[in-house]
Amino acid sequence: MDDGQVDGGRRGGRSGGGRSRVAVAGASGLIGGALARSLAADGHEVVRLVRHDPAGADEVRWDPEHGRVDAAGLEGCDAVINLAGAGVGDRRWTDAYKTRIRSSRVHGTTALAEAVASMERPPRVFVNGSAVGYYGQTGDRPVDESAPAGEGFLPALCVEWEAAAAPAREAGVRTVFTRTGLVVARGGGAWGRLFPLFRAGLGGRLGDGSQYWSFVALHDEVAAVRHLMDRDDLSGPFNLTAPRPVTNREVTLAMSRVLHRPAPFAVPAPVLRAALGEMAGDVLGSARVLPARLLESGFRFAFPEIDGAIRAAL
Repeated sequence: MDDGQVDGGRRGGRSGGGRSRVAVAGASGLIGGALARSLAADGHEVVRLVRHDPAGADEVRWDPEHGRVDAAGLEGCDAVINLAGAGVGDRRWTDAYKTRIRSSRVHGTTALAEAVASMERPPRVFVNGSAVGYYGQTGDRPVDESAPAGEGFLPALCVEWEAAAAPAREAGVRTVFTRTGLVVARGGGAWGRLFPLFRAGLGGRLGDGSQYWSFVALHDEVAAVRHLMDRDDLSGPFNLTAPRPVTNREVTLAMSRVLHRPAPFAVPAPVLRAALGEMAGDVLGSARVLPARLLESGFRFAFPEIDGAIRAAL
């Protein structure tokens, strides 16, 4: 399935059903854009949060870094979904960029959560993005939602990010956290960079390749967000990762297999550290994250294996 044609594959049910009005922050991003297209294709009204002056009734002004949002524009929304934030892998982690990563997530979430809490008719659900970075480096030890936060920049960020949603939860709004893994898609994220390299025959493992990558197909990511949005009995953190994480070495072999290209190269760990700085620790690190609560809720993955996820992105 093409990245631009994700249908969201509805799993589970919501009480009531029918057409919904859904506000999406981060609708210009990889996941948010696919989610907005999926919802619109099914006849839902999508309201996009934008940083410029709204061009119509389907846009609401906000300024995530400075914690401002037009709460009046969210009135009548059945769900508010926050997937906004500066890209973690977009550039080297300087102190300035780490501050931007944090402020774009924490301040934006606080603003939305406070807006939701202040509404005369709050939405049924507030879905807030998070990441498997919450768990830090787990090596080959599998972890699910019951595991504590790890140590380091990303775990601390995720803890603060999720805590920023407290105003919505304390106001009685069902609040869900989507701890997303590495999204397999052509249009962005880690795989957005991998595909051109492997197509050119320049792909290869990173470091020794033994580190686990907790991946999820873009199709399944969108379907899971909609599943969590629709199910009125679900709240709290959910890992959005495929059921069987794979090592970077397995990813390399799968990419080579699906794209019919050799993958003879390997990038040594010292080179990655020199090129990426602090971020190299997360590229070389290992996180074996399982979607225990998502599976328990009845969700079924369309692309649970790495080969299928790669083919879906193509």
